[in-house]
Amino acid sequence: MNSALALRFLAVVFSLSVAMTAFAQNTPNIVILYADDMGYGDLSAQNPESRIPTPHLDQLASEGTRFTDAHSSSGICSPSRYALLTGRYHWRKFHNIVNAFGPSVFGKDELTLPEMLRRKGYDTACIGKWHLGWNWDSIKRPGAKPKPIPGTSKTAFSHEDFDWAKPVSDGPLDHGFDFYFGDDVPNFPPYAWIENDRIVTVPTAPLTETPKTAEGNWEARPGPMVADWKLDAVMPRLTEKSVEWIRGRKGSSKPFFLYFPFTSPHAPIVPAKAFVGRSQAGGYGDFVAQTDWTVGEVLKALHESGFDENTLVIFTSDNGPERYAYDRIRNFQHRSMGPLRGLKRDIWEGGHRVPFLIRWPGVVPENRVSDALVSQIDLMATIAKITGSELPPNSANDSHNQLELFQGGTLGARDALVHNTFKDHYAIRGGNWVFIDAESGAVSRVPEWFDEANGYGKNAFPGALYDLSQDIAQRQNLYARFPDKVRELKERLQRIRAEGEVRELQ
Repeated sequence: MNSALALRFLAVVFSLSVAMTAFAQNTPNIVILYADDMGYGDLSAQNPESRIPTPHLDQLASEGTRFTDAHSSSGICSPSRYALLTGRYHWRKFHNIVNAFGPSVFGKDELTLPEMLRRKGYDTACIGKWHLGWNWDSIKRPGAKPKPIPGTSKTAFSHEDFDWAKPVSDGPLDHGFDFYFGDDVPNFPPYAWIENDRIVTVPTAPLTETPKTAEGNWEARPGPMVADWKLDAVMPRLTEKSVEWIRGRKGSSKPFFLYFPFTSPHAPIVPAKAFVGRSQAGGYGDFVAQTDWTVGEVLKALHESGFDENTLVIFTSDNGPERYAYDRIRNFQHRSMGPLRGLKRDIWEGGHRVPFLIRWPGVVPENRVSDALVSQIDLMATIAKITGSELPPNSANDSHNQLELFQGGTLGARDALVHNTFKDHYAIRGGNWVFIDAESGAVSRVPEWFDEANGYGKNAFPGALYDLSQDIAQRQNLYARFPDKVRELKERLQRIRAEGEVRELQ
């Protein structure tokens, strides 16, 4: 090869290299770490009075941006996950969680985040808690029905009611994921590992025990179980599997998307032995410390595999903390909801305002705190913008592109957000104002001592209005003082609910 040809060849190689680098920078790896029932105040970077050490999450916050006004779609599990993965308010379709052996919440033509990314050439994986339903009828034996459990009022399927050798359809692989590993829901049967669409080990026994947990109640529902199944071994195995999957991407030319929905710190509160005593907030605090460790393991795997610089990492939670958080205040002086009012299920801020951290070196500013209003629903449109994906009509209807905000902008793409957990119990955010279209934002029972200690009285009006810029704890109901604002927000809530209606996807 003469020198001219050699120079031309090198120029072509260099151009290709630059093009590949540019492509890589425009198609980052994406990792979503999704905690389960972790409160706004559990993160020590967010709550100076937290009794729980969260060094890895604190580091993640310092290396990126921490959003202090970020929200899940619902105050419970399944609806928030659905909204995150579709960019659509859950209440446009359903409200409740998917119960044990429940069907999928997704329509066959409903675009999901992993489906969108797979179309752009991503490897996609879900490792952890699915809780969005499967077609369990595909492996049920003829005539299988839940049977009474002796000595209780409960019923449950038997392990003999299923043909465990068959694939289970309509799960993660049917909605955009190339790979799945998990136990579906940690406190629901079947208590078994599922890989892709297959049960790894056949359940041969019923789970009926109710042992004492580190905090709260056992919460595990009866049903088929693999022999010697240990609930405290679930998070360690999911962590191990996620690290293994990340390391397996090394050397691949394809970008990847990992959705890692944790089973912690959701009840049953079962921290592994290595984490017992790590916090000053009891068993739950230890479980949060273990959750933080899992985040650290994932970040270490990204670093050691050379993925740090081109990976967008998002950490958040599906809703606020469980009702045990009230006792935690008295027993350990730890407020899992931080300064907020309300817990899981509630439409008070504490039910859906959640930790939200984003790191993307060179794109998302480091050590930044933003008070702009954001929602997990916005991830769909934002990631579509990042990856150059088109969102077809009737997809991601409620999602807003927040890329400019994530890159350091001061104004977010939304100034309104609807809060809901259960039917006919709504609130709406408009700027700094929040209007609760109900006598109370509570669903979870609130102890009298808590209301007394925090200055909460009974509401004398049919709704409630708060200025969150002055009253983050939602103590001062301004419903009677600002009737025009009540009317404005009530009309806006009705308009959003009506205008966003779309045909049901089948």
